[in-house]
Amino acid sequence: MQPMSFLVSPIVFLVLPHAWTGQVPAARAASPTVFVLDSRLLMEASRRLAAHDPELMRALNRLVAEADAAMAAGPFTVMKKDFVPPSGDKHDYMSLSIYWWPNPDTPDGLPYVNRDGQYNPEADLYDGPQLSGMAWNVSTLALAWYFTGQQRYAERAALLLRTFFLDPDTCMNPNLDFAQGIPGRSPGNFWGIIESVPLAVHVVDAIGLLRPSGALSLQDLRGLERWFSRYLGWLRESPAGKQEEAAHNNHGSWYDVQVAAFALFLGRPEVARKQLQERTTKRIALQIQPDGKQPFELLRTKSFDYCIYNLQALFAAASLGQKIGVDLWNFATPDGRSIRKAVDFLIPYAQGKEPWPWQTITGFHPDSLAPLLRRAAIAYNEPAYEEALAQLPGSAEAQATERYNLLWPPKKR
Repeated sequence: MQPMSFLVSPIVFLVLPHAWTGQVPAARAASPTVFVLDSRLLMEASRRLAAHDPELMRALNRLVAEADAAMAAGPFTVMKKDFVPPSGDKHDYMSLSIYWWPNPDTPDGLPYVNRDGQYNPEADLYDGPQLSGMAWNVSTLALAWYFTGQQRYAERAALLLRTFFLDPDTCMNPNLDFAQGIPGRSPGNFWGIIESVPLAVHVVDAIGLLRPSGALSLQDLRGLERWFSRYLGWLRESPAGKQEEAAHNNHGSWYDVQVAAFALFLGRPEVARKQLQERTTKRIALQIQPDGKQPFELLRTKSFDYCIYNLQALFAAASLGQKIGVDLWNFATPDGRSIRKAVDFLIPYAQGKEPWPWQTITGFHPDSLAPLLRRAAIAYNEPAYEEALAQLPGSAEAQATERYNLLWPPKKR
């Protein structure tokens, strides 16, 4: 997976979408069951939309346009690939390690060679786009149902979930044994586990949002719980899962998020608490220097993107920790290593006040810091982060349409 791909919409608007003309329902009275997202903030956004708050209506317009597009997307399934995994079972997930390319020095291109940061489009022929497409569209549809009450969005999301996870003819087996394989080298690699991040940051929250809609039957919900229980078991017990847990960079951070999110979804808070308390705190101490640098991510050819990507993981872990009394937002080592310090380090570069001195072979993307600044403003009750967001390059009007305004709404002016 490329950094940030799980949070970025595949839909690009050349112009702002038309305003949604449907009726905004009354504010949600019941707290939604979410894990990475914040139920309190979702309810606040619902209340403000019911009052036609102009700060949030532009983001709702865009969300609805994306949900309308999602109504025609998919269904997604691992059965669409033309390849058969080494297991002989096409239901097994299979993907290509995205930065590996055919060897120019051998007649058959084997073994593939690494070009860090350079995405090989061959990967699109495997299962990666099916999983990420399912997750993004399910999340989009679930959020659109939550904010508009339009049942058709919930029904379509439920169809996508049943197709990908539950239908015997189209479902994915709950393992990533053959994720990010490298032709001529290995059929799968432990680092391929990062490709299931969208299940943690999008799908389990979407299922929680959809529960009151009735679009998912009790049988569907029990089936999804069984699937995620089996996948969590594989994640924690397989050799690949144990290797990924030991990773020092963003892979380890995202492993913790997946374990914690799936455990909370399954009603196993003790598993999530143990992972965050015993592993994520150590990652913060290892991955972030006292001045806020993230040395393992700065080594990459897309260094700024990977600094953001690892912070996205740590923010997600902190959000999960809030649900179970693990305060990662304010965790700091005696010499000052912390999530907050890592955010502060990136701000002057994103604002263009200092040149970024590390490699960025696909360009510098300062706007990717915006959602983290909004979340930091809320988590730390610090208006300076909102002010920093306003000083990022780019159009304020374009920022106003971004989905993070609905998930983490700004304070009312």
